[in-house]
Amino acid sequence: MSAPKRLIPATPRHAAVANANVLTRDEAQAIVGRAIGFSKAESVRVTIDSSYQGNVRFAANQMSTSGGVINANVVIESAFGPKHAAVTTNDLSDEALRRTVEQSEVLARLAPDDPESMPPLGPQQYATVQGWFDGTANLTPDDRARAALTALGPARDARDLAAAGYIVTSAQSNAIGNKAGQFAYHRSTTANYTLTVRTSDGTGSGWAGADDNDWSKINFAEVSKRAIDKARLSRSPVAIEPGRYTVILEPQAVADLVQLLVFYADARSADEGRSPFVKQGGGNKIGEKLVDSRVTLISDPTDPDLSSQPYDGDGLPLGRQVWIENGVLKQLYYSRFWAQKSNTTPTGFPSSVKMLGGTASLDDMIRSTPRGVLVTRLWYLREVDPRTVLYTGLTRDGTFLIENGKIAKAIRNLRFNESPLFMLNNLEMLGRPMRVAGTEAGGAVVMPPIKVRDFNFTSLSEAV
Repeated sequence: MSAPKRLIPATPRHAAVANANVLTRDEAQAIVGRAIGFSKAESVRVTIDSSYQGNVRFAANQMSTSGGVINANVVIESAFGPKHAAVTTNDLSDEALRRTVEQSEVLARLAPDDPESMPPLGPQQYATVQGWFDGTANLTPDDRARAALTALGPARDARDLAAAGYIVTSAQSNAIGNKAGQFAYHRSTTANYTLTVRTSDGTGSGWAGADDNDWSKINFAEVSKRAIDKARLSRSPVAIEPGRYTVILEPQAVADLVQLLVFYADARSADEGRSPFVKQGGGNKIGEKLVDSRVTLISDPTDPDLSSQPYDGDGLPLGRQVWIENGVLKQLYYSRFWAQKSNTTPTGFPSSVKMLGGTASLDDMIRSTPRGVLVTRLWYLREVDPRTVLYTGLTRDGTFLIENGKIAKAIRNLRFNESPLFMLNNLEMLGRPMRVAGTEAGGAVVMPPIKVRDFNFTSLSEAV
C-alpha cells in the first residue's frame, strides 16, 4: 500500500488545507498496520502525528509574516524484552516505514536493558472528546489577517502605540498503535492569539491573549482593546518598595504558578521523598488539607473548557482526575512502572488542568482592596526549591498599584519568590475561570483570577 495521497502538500490558500493534511482515523490506523507488518521485534509501538498550522505575525504596526506549515511524522519503537529503541521518519512510504522499523530493531538489540520497561498495552477504552472544529481547521490567511487588524487598526490610528502579535491556528491528529491491539486516535483544532502593545515613549506595555479549540469563541477585538488599554494605563511607571503585598493576579498569572502543582503531583517523587507532597515520617499527604478550602484543581479532557487529548503519551486513558478538592490533596499520578511497583492502578499523565473558581470579578477584587498590586502576567519562572514548589519570576506587561479600591498608577515590574502552595493558603477572593492563552509549561489550562495576601515581591526590575 502506498502512502496516503492526501499528505501531498496542498496550497495554504485552499480553505480545506487542514482537512486535506490531517490524517483521519482510518488513514492513521492503516499506517500503524503497515508498520506492524514490517516488524520482527517482540513488540512495536507506532506513534503518528500530523498537522497543519497557519499563522500571521505582526510588529511595529505592520504585518510581517503569514505562513502555513504541513507536517507528518511517525515514531516507531521496537522492543526485545527490556531492550527498546525508537526511530522517527516523516516519510510515510512503504520503503521508509520498512527502513525505520529495521533501524529501530537494530538499535533496540544494541540498547542496554531498561529496568523499568513495561509490556505493551492491549486494547483500551478512550473517552470521546469534541476538540475539532471545521471553522478553525478551514481558516484562510485572510481570516487571520482580518483578526490582526483588530489590533493594527487602533494602534495605527493612535499614532503613539506599537502593536506586536501572533495569531496561530492549527489542526492536528495523534495516533498510537501496537502489536498487542492497542489503538488510540484523537484530532483537534486550536486558535491562539497573543498581543503586546507598547507606548511610543517606551515606558508602557500591555498584554492580552486568548485560546480556544473554536476560533469563533475568541473575541479578537476585545482582546486587542484589553492590551491597548493596559499599554496606555501603564505609561510612566513608578517604583514601590519590594515586600509582601495583597495581590490580584489575572488568570494568565495564576496559571503559570498553579499549574505547577499538577506537575509536582507525581506519586513516585512523593514516595521517594523528593516532593512537596511528602509526609513527615514517610508516605504522602493524600487526605491532608494543603490549601484554602475554596480551591479545587482537576484535569479532565472531556471538560468543554479543556477538550484535550483523552490519553497520555503511553496511550493510557485519561478521565477526570481530581488533584485537590476543597483544599484537600485527593490523589497523585502513577506511571505504569510505579503503579506496578506500588500495587495500584496507573493513572496516566494529565494533558490539561483547571482550577474551579468563584463569582468575583476583577472590579470586585479591586474595589475591595485598600492597597495592593494588580498583575497581568508573569514571566521567566524558574524553580528555587522543589520541596515547597518555590519559584522566582517577574511581573510583566501591566503591573499596577491599587489604592482605596481603585487603580492609582502604573508601577515598575517586580521580581517575586512565591509558591502556589503558600499563595493558595493566603486566598481572599476567587473569580470565574477562563482558558488562558498559554503557559510556560503548555497544555490546555483554565484558571480564575484570584486575590491573595502576603505575596512576596523581593526586588524591582528595570524591564518594561
